[in-house]
Amino acid sequence: MFTFTNSVALITGGSRGIGRAVARAFTSAGGTVAINYHQDHEAAESAVGDIVANGGRAQAWSADVANRSAVRDMVAAIRDTFGRIDYVVTSAGIWSANRLVEFNEERFESTLRTNIHGTLWPILEAQSALAAARGAIVTIGSTAGQRGEDDYSPYALSKGGVHALTKSLAVELAPEIRVNCVAPGWVRTDMTDDALTGERVSRALRGIPLGRIAEPEDLAGPILFLLSEHARHITGEILNVNGGSVLCG
Repeated sequence: MFTFTNSVALITGGSRGIGRAVARAFTSAGGTVAINYHQDHEAAESAVGDIVANGGRAQAWSADVANRSAVRDMVAAIRDTFGRIDYVVTSAGIWSANRLVEFNEERFESTLRTNIHGTLWPILEAQSALAAARGAIVTIGSTAGQRGEDDYSPYALSKGGVHALTKSLAVELAPEIRVNCVAPGWVRTDMTDDALTGERVSRALRGIPLGRIAEPEDLAGPILFLLSEHARHITGEILNVNGGSVLCG
């Protein structure tokens, strides 16, 4: 259904979770991926090895996406290696509790830096390459950015910012670059493993009309669609992939 032959995607947070699933799907459709990770070298090499073993092309780059200088160097290295960047998927992110009654300012700042700065810097630094390729961007939002999330207000704030940034850049970067967002609900990743236990799973399932927690692969298809020519007249969209838990247009 999707063909990305001779194209290159930068996927931040591509060593795990949603990013890793997108990297696998993108290379299965013929594309090449630049997998960004921050510290977990073993996970990044595992992701690359998995892709290469299945006939795909991938390489990993370490960079803190909240650090603009590091992102600039990474983007330059990717362009030197592959000659182009056609797509960016900003899947790097953190999700940590931060209740107001015991508010942790350092955790608050870290959440905003990673989730907002870490979305903007890769887009900004890759902008010229994307414009030359008439490429596309997919950011990762969240149901938390749509309805809020108790005990996780900084995370909800950051994802609401990602949604607003997506809509703003969709207009600013048109017509050369399309910018869309996928907003997942609960997804089984290493980020949510500790939370999705016991009663919390039951409570989560009660709020999902389709009756199951998403897997990362459930996000990969919609993300590839938004990158692809099938979505060539879609920009500024927040696509909900949440099993019906939040219904908003």
